[in-house]
Amino acid sequence: MGVDPTAYLDTAAAVATELRALGLEPVMVGGMALVALGSRRVTHDFDFVVHRPAERLADVVDAFYRRGFELVSRVNDDGDVVATIDNRNIAKARLKIDEPDSAYFYNPDTLLRIDLLFDFPLPAAALAARATRLKVAGHVFAIASEEDLLELKRIAKSARAFAGDAQDIAFLESRLKRA
Repeated sequence: MGVDPTAYLDTAAAVATELRALGLEPVMVGGMALVALGSRRVTHDFDFVVHRPAERLADVVDAFYRRGFELVSRVNDDGDVVATIDNRNIAKARLKIDEPDSAYFYNPDTLLRIDLLFDFPLPAAALAARATRLKVAGHVFAIASEEDLLELKRIAKSARAFAGDAQDIAFLESRLKRA
């Protein structure tokens, strides 16, 4: 791939900063949150839970498209991006009409994917209230609490057959036992 992982962090931090400026408090969840906590897990995307932006949805889409991202319209069975919407106005209309629980954005040049989960599967405000602020490579991210990450992983495991979920759960349980 040839992309510096620090560039991914820089981009994710810039997106998170812009989401905060729009009045959303992005809380990092998923594999990258576990990596920030010390997991050896390998992941290539960022997941943020945010409040459903309703009136700011167009601004959220613009924030991604300005950075070269496109709305993902289709993934294969392995979760790899197969198709995106390159027109931001069509992306805005699609999200407004569909009102999905999540939106995936993908940069075809850097291969970076950032997923937004809209108050799903847990309310963003509750996650933000319990989140920890962690500095990662010079950037401060709101990371879901370990208890919330564990609950999210258990929800994910019950909904899919991803082998890494069991390892993630064991990692989080181990950390919580030591606390």
